[in-house]
Amino acid sequence: MPKRTNAALPDFGARLVELRKAAGFTQTELANELGITRRMIAYYEGETDHPPSNLLPGLAQALGVTIEALLGATPPKKLSKPNDSRLQRRLQQIEKMEAGEKRQVLQLLDAFIERGQLKRKAHNKQAAK
Repeated sequence: MPKRTNAALPDFGARLVELRKAAGFTQTELANELGITRRMIAYYEGETDHPPSNLLPGLAQALGVTIEALLGATPPKKLSKPNDSRLQRRLQQIEKMEAGEKRQVLQLLDAFIERGQLKRKAHNKQAAK
């Protein structure tokens, strides 16, 4: 008897690529988020029509969609997720740092923010003349 397959699964790889890019992940970033290798993500995106069932919950969560959407059973509806997921992930990593390292990163960010504000003020003064 032939193996039964779900009609929604053959396009899993293409759907994974689309959802990954829409979420702002590179293959490497998504792999790091899931604790697997970039090569595994590349494999799931290209050479397989059978998604790894043990990774489905993590994939769906990282991409901000439901498992049903990931499998193609329903159209993808974005779960509530920040606009810039890359920035959000970086901020979460900063939150996990030790206090001293976190303070240094925040000082650096403050310096860039202040520099940007000064540039905008100077530009606005030039435009007003």
